[in-house]
Amino acid sequence: MPLFSHRHPSSSAIPTTINPKTSKPSKPNFIPPSTRYPLPLLVFSLISLLIGLSGTIFAISAIRRPKPVPVFRCGRSEDTFRAFYSGSGRTRGDDNGALIDRPKLLGFVGIQTGFESGDRRAALRSTWFPSDPDGLLRLEQATGLAFRYVIGRSKDAKKMAQLEKEVDKYRDFMLIDVEEEYLKLPYKTLAFFKAAFKLFEADYYIKADDDIYLRPDRLATLLAKERTHSLTYIGCMKKGPVITDPKMKWYEKSGHLIGNEYFLHAYGPMYVLSAEVVASLASARNNSLRMFSNEDVTIGSWMLAMNVYHEDNRAICDPRCTPTSIAVWDIPKCSGLCNPASRMKELHKIDMCSKSPTLPPDDR
Repeated sequence: MPLFSHRHPSSSAIPTTINPKTSKPSKPNFIPPSTRYPLPLLVFSLISLLIGLSGTIFAISAIRRPKPVPVFRCGRSEDTFRAFYSGSGRTRGDDNGALIDRPKLLGFVGIQTGFESGDRRAALRSTWFPSDPDGLLRLEQATGLAFRYVIGRSKDAKKMAQLEKEVDKYRDFMLIDVEEEYLKLPYKTLAFFKAAFKLFEADYYIKADDDIYLRPDRLATLLAKERTHSLTYIGCMKKGPVITDPKMKWYEKSGHLIGNEYFLHAYGPMYVLSAEVVASLASARNNSLRMFSNEDVTIGSWMLAMNVYHEDNRAICDPRCTPTSIAVWDIPKCSGLCNPASRMKELHKIDMCSKSPTLPPDDR
């Protein structure tokens, strides 16, 4: 009988071969695609690829995205000088060129100014106060003292716009979050010390007005002197009768709390507080300190309460330029220089004011 090859109906799609040795049919070495690459493996690979691409794109965009410019602030108070250097990419700060959030200084000098004092600032910038950021930086490096004009804010949009132009030009301001008003000078002074302490780490904090002629090198020499008192208040100390007549300039509304004569306190155009004193003021709660009508009296009352050491130094209030004068103003005729915009330039032309050598600190 002939030999027939029988096929199962379900196997018609799979060809068979005959092994000559065994005479038995065998299947070829063929694996369907669905068996070689399972569907779950394909899905997992696709998801992994998408995650990897997303991570790569994010990393590239993060590297290329410009870093935000740091703004040196304490609340709404701002140091425009350091903000300028951080944004310009110039070197300022430590030896590696990194900007320091709270730079360490011998002293921080806040030149108190106002919206109506543009002529005074112009006179200062043409005399002892540098007129450009690099010059201000060089003065800081030479003396260990940082200098800023300190000004509050105004509800007058025009005044704020003019101030913004001056800030953009000179970058030498510390803007503080207080309304700029003469009758609120004690509040401005406290706001200044609080902001200065948060923005700068200094051994001393100096309040000065914009109508005095100052020798920064001699001020640095004074502050570098060794002292045994950590709580120190340096200035030209005075006493005097309390003004109770509302028609007079230095009228003290709360004079009944003081008595007939003022306690010992420094003249307002310039005085120095040590770091520990300012630290206490910076931590004081709002409305916890007595405010008198006059700023210098207000500060003096706080110094009595804090049991500080009063250091009287007449070189801070010299009426003329001398070999030892640190600050010059027309005491007692004016609180500061009389006609400061012109007097400042006159004093700067005198070699004794601007060019005389700095003397070493005395042994007192």
